[in-house]
Amino acid sequence: MTEQRLADAAWLTDGPLARVFDILDRDGEEARAVGGAVRNALLGLPVGEIDVATTALPDEVMRRAKQAGIRTVPTGIDHGTVTLLVDGQPFEVTTLREDVETYGRKARVAFGRDWKRDAERRDFTMNALSASRDGIVHDYVGGLADLKARHVRFIGNAVTRIEEDYLRILRFFRFRAAYGEGEPDKAALAACIAGREGMETLSRERVRAELLKLLVANRAVPAVAEMAEIGLLVRILGGVPLPGSLDKMVRIESALELTPDAVRRLGALALFVSEDAERLFQRLRMSNGEAQRLLSMADGWWRISGAMKPAAARALLYRLGPAKFLDRVLLAWSRSQDATDDTRWRDLFALPGHWPVPSLPISASDLIARGIAKGPGLGAALRAAEAAWIAADFPQDQVTIAAMVDEALKADPEPNKD
Repeated sequence: MTEQRLADAAWLTDGPLARVFDILDRDGEEARAVGGAVRNALLGLPVGEIDVATTALPDEVMRRAKQAGIRTVPTGIDHGTVTLLVDGQPFEVTTLREDVETYGRKARVAFGRDWKRDAERRDFTMNALSASRDGIVHDYVGGLADLKARHVRFIGNAVTRIEEDYLRILRFFRFRAAYGEGEPDKAALAACIAGREGMETLSRERVRAELLKLLVANRAVPAVAEMAEIGLLVRILGGVPLPGSLDKMVRIESALELTPDAVRRLGALALFVSEDAERLFQRLRMSNGEAQRLLSMADGWWRISGAMKPAAARALLYRLGPAKFLDRVLLAWSRSQDATDDTRWRDLFALPGHWPVPSLPISASDLIARGIAKGPGLGAALRAAEAAWIAADFPQDQVTIAAMVDEALKADPEPNKD
């Protein structure tokens, strides 16, 4: 076993986690933080969710928590997991175990007190690190060396790890995107290729969640390129990917100091026409909101260019609203040959910031006052008046609006029908 001490271990000794250790790391039992929190602390990244492993059996975990007045939720009691809620923060506490027999994602487990055996059942070496409250990091599988080298590697036999859960193929590339550098691990890559057929058995929701996490990672572009090279990306997306557009979108986001957006990046990677958005909605079981964004992005992005006239840009912003306007502009920009510092595209992007979308200054009552009867014709008349107002570049003075509407109604005989 290799050990290393965390330079800053305050998160282990202060706050809610300290209360968890206070009840589980004493009286013959041991508890440590495990997994992502330890990995991120070593990399100097923010520590998010904190998982805890313990030698205490689940019943003992719940008994001690109850005595300390800590609420417990038996989230996965058969596999030894109890969630403790401390000061509003959840901690998944799992008893040390080994998987005696696996059936895909399901396993028959045996609880134990062996930290090494517990580490060996996890997926990647860098995820199997554990830290005791004194800041000592315990490594049984070579995770420290791999983390230092940014080398993402399965624990043990990569094929076996993947056969336990085929989502680990996608997780391998997500971890490559988030933490990896250099060439991918050869054994892992070969196992991903050999096991890719198994991804067909995964739920679409799990694939969606993992893919969206991957797309906002720092090195999403090279990871996606690796996936494309082994034929994995087509299998996931169900269509031809556009990695060049994703690369451009990432560079545009960086140039504009935008927060990475997973749906926007997915659009750059996989959208060409509206049918692509429909396919992604079904294939990845996306939310209705995500699907609507993709549909809007795919609808006529090719009509937008850096040379777009200001009046046409305002008309598009009026029809789409700021969020969908920006999505579509950024997608079109990512497909163009123009640079990320192109001032014309930047002006388009900045438009919602200095041109508040106006409200239509014409109402149904205005048209009724002009003699338009209630009924289907009234809606058509209102649409005609709105179209004329947009075509006139959104005038606001009442005289111009009145004259413009009169002309619009004269030109369209339908509004005069009941």
